[in-house]
Amino acid sequence: MTTLSNPIRIYVDADACPVKDEIYRVAARHGLPVSVVAGQFIRVPQDRLIERIAAGPAMDAADDWIAERAGPCDIVITADIPLASRCVKSGAEVIAPNGKPFTEQSIGMTLAVRNLMADLRSSGEITGGPKSFAARDRSAFLSALDQAIRRIQRRQAEAPGSRRV
Repeated sequence: MTTLSNPIRIYVDADACPVKDEIYRVAARHGLPVSVVAGQFIRVPQDRLIERIAAGPAMDAADDWIAERAGPCDIVITADIPLASRCVKSGAEVIAPNGKPFTEQSIGMTLAVRNLMADLRSSGEITGGPKSFAARDRSAFLSALDQAIRRIQRRQAEAPGSRRV
């Protein structure tokens, strides 16, 4: 087992996140702390590894709170593409609730498509939103979260100065 100076933390953009229970289970299995961030307090399980953060009512307060803290040893769960972009730039692993990873290679195009779709919706060209969340999305998310944890653990184990215990 590796002793880590920077333990992995999972940040959850909690408003409308459909996979919170899955996050809690995976975090408990790995012993990872979770910060559940929303504009106001939301109900979370009583667990020493889970902290709930009420970032405040200001527009993007929860996003700002997460973006200011997320870094290379962290995982951010969000469907918010601008927040995903900010966190990818800080080196965090970022995953959408449907399991789609946001990466340095994909975030630029993802932002461009988001902006295009917003323009089309505002002009009335497109009136629908994203497809509904399905069981396969939950499965894809669990797989993506496990992969992200393993990637960070490998990076930490290979980092100079990591110690074996």
